[in-house]
Amino acid sequence: MSYNILSQNLLEDNSHLYKHCRRPVLMWGYRFPNILREIKQLDADVLCLQEVQEDHFGMEIKPSLEYLGYHCEYKMRTGRKPDGCAICFKISKFNLISSNPVEFFRRDIPLLDRDNVGLVLLLQPRFHCKATAAVCIANTHLLYNPRRGDIKLTQLAMLLAEIASVAHQKDGRFCPIIICGDFNSVPGSPLYSFIKEGKLNYEGLPIGKVGVCFISCKN
Repeated sequence: MSYNILSQNLLEDNSHLYKHCRRPVLMWGYRFPNILREIKQLDADVLCLQEVQEDHFGMEIKPSLEYLGYHCEYKMRTGRKPDGCAICFKISKFNLISSNPVEFFRRDIPLLDRDNVGLVLLLQPRFHCKATAAVCIANTHLLYNPRRGDIKLTQLAMLLAEIASVAHQKDGRFCPIIICGDFNSVPGSPLYSFIKEGKLNYEGLPIGKVGVCFISCKN
């Protein structure tokens, strides 16, 4: 299950986006019980959450999910925004082999001056199966800016490189991989095609079109 739970801090910073909503339903005290209720109903073995606010994670989200039988791993963004990504899995179904945070920020590279992050886990199923010794779970929240598809693409490439490293097994094969996240793109976009096909012809492609559909994608 992949779920952007909307950081309260980000909601407040971008309140103009939610003018159509009644103020009481935007408050964390109202939203979190409903989020938790939905998580209980869906009963997923693995949760990939985005926009997880650090203080809410420590005080409410993690304790609540641990009570439901989940183990939680968390990676906060590298900048001043106190939110990040979490992957939570049922301890009755998996053991944690490794937890690998991914930071996209590089101080000396202008294209990588954003604080988005990812998280890649390698899990061992408790029901031992020789055909599936481990599974790789990745979660990320890519840059929102619709005009900077080049940054989104670079962030995604870095995430995929980490996934390839984590999922590569000693026998040369790759374990099963599940990639979740808020990619700030749509099906049919070049970014989506890059994930699906593993390649992208970037020549002549406007940077603002990487995460969005062309007109033909609407049909």
